[in-house]
Amino acid sequence: MNIFSEDAKPPGYYIKKKLRANKPAIFGLTIIIASLLISFSGYLIMPDATPDANDGAVQIQKQPPGFRATFLKIRKNREIEKRNFIQRAIFGQESEFIIVPVLNYEIEVFYVRAHIFGKQNYYKEYSILDAVKMKNSMPFEIDETANGDTVLTYRNIEGIEETIFYNDLRKEFEHNNIERRTYWFGTDKMGRDILSRLLFGTRISLSIGFIAVLISMFLGMSLGSIAGFFGGKIDMLILWFMSVTWSIPGIILVIAVSMALQSRGVWVTFVAVGLTMWVEVARVMRGQIMAIKEKSFVEAARAFGISNFRIVFVHILPNVAGPLIVIATANFAAAILLEAGLSFLGIGVQPPTPSWGVMIYEGFQSIGTKNSLHLILFPGLAICILVLSFNLLGNGLRDAYDPKTRLD
Repeated sequence: MNIFSEDAKPPGYYIKKKLRANKPAIFGLTIIIASLLISFSGYLIMPDATPDANDGAVQIQKQPPGFRATFLKIRKNREIEKRNFIQRAIFGQESEFIIVPVLNYEIEVFYVRAHIFGKQNYYKEYSILDAVKMKNSMPFEIDETANGDTVLTYRNIEGIEETIFYNDLRKEFEHNNIERRTYWFGTDKMGRDILSRLLFGTRISLSIGFIAVLISMFLGMSLGSIAGFFGGKIDMLILWFMSVTWSIPGIILVIAVSMALQSRGVWVTFVAVGLTMWVEVARVMRGQIMAIKEKSFVEAARAFGISNFRIVFVHILPNVAGPLIVIATANFAAAILLEAGLSFLGIGVQPPTPSWGVMIYEGFQSIGTKNSLHLILFPGLAICILVLSFNLLGNGLRDAYDPKTRLD
């Protein structure tokens, strides 16, 4: 006779059920998943899909959210390498044009006369052929056709003669070389799209958080396992090393790592942030293993001659997965904050890479000037929302793994 009213469920069932019932944790998880989708999509969803979202014009610097502008696009004087779909998603695609913001323009036969944005009564003429084909591609032969059209003969960048009808040239100019853009989050002090840089900054923050957590988990689990399992002098030595590392401020340690590697940038930040966060993992791992290693199933594994490595990573580690997952989410949030602080100080991610910390620093330099509030507000909100999401998820995981928490 079955004395249970319902089938027994594995522990993971109750963990998931308690986590789903925690609305703040689900909210944090939703924000994190959305951030991951933004990070993976990368340049494919950014209004400015150039590398580092760096396509700007200084004439439209620090414009407020919702700003709209008309641009005259002048083709660059070199061939631009075309990238495939995957390369564009990861690295972006360099623009073929230089953008010039204009208030209005008039086409006068072979030239376009543009009123430059931000300059009162300042007009400039551009060759339509330069804008469409290549700079300094002025025609050296102009012929009238029987139907009244005009044929232009010019040399391309490779010095090869080409011809084009004027009517086709004008249509191509109006279709490809005049663009209207809306900057929903405004522009920064270099006239770049803040929304695009915020979206790309999501990838930077999540990447640094992920790599930093991997490094901290690997070092912390390895050293904590050795200290807790073997004890004795090995434990004392590792515990002393952890105490010394713990006493060094994180920023000082990052500076030391950067000096040791003689470099600054994204990859140095990955390593430096990861090396500052492993101590807490090691301490928790050490304490958990010291409590579990005396259990009967560990003694049985030793009696069967199973190696110490297998006992730790196959039999003990699954029993401490819960606390480690909670620490990993907390470290993820801490890594995002630390990276933003380092980039703000100039020892983390380097411009023009759009890290949120770099964006806040650029906005900080503009404090007191006109239209500067949004330069700090948007990246600051992005950091707060993402860090809060990881903290909410971490709290939810802590409650879900706690057997004392009631399941309503």
